[in-house]
Parts: sequence; C-alpha cells; structure tokens
Amino acid sequence: MSSINQSGNFTLGDRTVRRLGYGAMQLAGPGVFGPPRDKAAALAVLREAVASGVNHIDTSDFYGPHITNQLIREALHPYRDDLVIVTKISARRGEDGSWVPAMSPRELTQAVHDNLRNLGLDVLDVVNFRSMLGIHGPAEGSIEEQVTVLAGLQQQGLVRHIGLSNVTPAQIAQGRNICKIACVQNHYNLAHRDDDALIDDLASEGVAYVPYFPLGGFSPLQSSTLSAVAARLGATPLQVALAWLLQRAPNILLIPGTSSVAHLKENLAASGMVLPEDALRELDSMESAGPH
Repeated sequence: MSSINQSGNFTLGDRTVRRLGYGAMQLAGPGVFGPPRDKAAALAVLREAVASGVNHIDTSDFYGPHITNQLIREALHPYRDDLVIVTKISARRGEDGSWVPAMSPRELTQAVHDNLRNLGLDVLDVVNFRSMLGIHGPAEGSIEEQVTVLAGLQQQGLVRHIGLSNVTPAQIAQGRNICKIACVQNHYNLAHRDDDALIDDLASEGVAYVPYFPLGGFSPLQSSTLSAVAARLGATPLQVALAWLLQRAPNILLIPGTSSVAHLKENLAASGMVLPEDALRELDSMESAGPH
C-alpha cells in the first residue's frame, strides 16, 4: 500500500495534518444510531487508521449519540501528540434516531462538555458549528449567536479552533467577523460541486475545506464515467473519487469513513494515486453531464 504521506499535508488551525484522514460516523450502528454491530471491528479500524499514519479524525458526540467518541477514547487514548480530533456540535438525537437541532447557547455549551468528557480531553482541537438552519444542506440565516457562544468557549480554553459546517459564503463571512475560522466542512464530491468557487476562495486564504460525504455518503457514487476511468487505471471507483478530490485543491482535507479495515486500507491507498490529465478531463465533465 502507498504511504499516506503521499497525500501531502495542510494546516488545520495551528496543526499540520495529512490530507487523507478518517471520518468516524460509520462506527455507530445503523443510521448512525446506537452501538456498532461489531465493537471489536470498530476499535480495530480506529487503531489501524492511526497506525497507518492518519492524524486527523472527524467525529461528533451526536454520532450514536456518544458512541463514536467513546470508541475513539477506548481505542486511542492516551492520544498520540500529532493526532488532531475534530468534532461538531448543534444537533441531538431523538429517541427514534432523528436529528434534532440543538443550537441554543445552553445546548452548544453542553455539547462541548459532552465531547470533552466522552473523548477524555481537557480541550478540543477543533469544534465545527454545523448549521441546522437547513438539515440536508446550507440555508441562509444568522449564525452570530452560535459562533459567539463558541468563541466564548474558546476564550475559556475549552476549544482551540472553530470551524463551520453546512454553511453558505455569507455565513462564513459572518463567522469571520466574530473569530478566526479554521476550516469549512460542507457537502462536496465528484458529483456534487456547488462549492467550487468557495473552495478556491478558501484555498487562496489558506483555510482548510473538508468535504463530507466525499464518496457519496450512504449511497456510494455511481457513474459509468467514474467506473471506466477506474478500470483503465486499475483502481476502484472510490479510490479514483478520493484521488480526484486530492488533486482538486491543495486545501481539501479528506475524511472518508468506513467500519471495515479492508475498506480503510483501500481508501488510504488513494493517497498514492496521481490521475493523468485525460482522466481528470473525463471526471471534470461528469458535473455538466449529470449523474449517469
């Protein structure tokens, strides 16, 4: 397997991380709710990721809820000095597994303390405020109150860096008027490119962009073009999708998730792929052509 170092590095807050990281969402049970079907396998994935060189893990205490953070702590605590754990707040889970907005000052403060407790940390490296004004995508509206709460927690020493998720350019500008924004985490992948201009703007300013669902989310990316390019290159379609993201912009940090060690190794192998120009042209054309 290619070394993960080949993916390169980028700055996240005041830390340098490898551009290919790991997203812990899939470690919880079905629907990101309840315990995993195989706890030993979940712990093995986390340990294998860090042993392979991953030093950026994305999580949240509303995964499970609490499950993924407790697994991370059991698998990896005490944490390696170079490991950056990024979490997000602003939602809670209903008894039926539903995603419920939790954006009041009290709820946001409680969420930070919950993350600290379940991860076994005194301070969180990065906390993303995920806007729940639109649950399935960004929706305009003020996030001033919520970011101000996070900035206060930062001043208290509970949070090192603040990021934003599921947000619009206007909301990013609003957040930056309150505090420094370390990263933006939005939905983006080979077939979903609404943030193209935003990524380039953030790259010019040295701000990390972390696409969630880089492989399509709960329904993996499907495209005859993607499959044809992958077959020609002797790779899997999802490896090609990750390699495309790594070549898309230098500030993109990837957090593909999986609950399988074999799939983890497959994802990490994408760090060594360099897509030739003809493949990039074909993949870039997918957006204009639409899914097929």
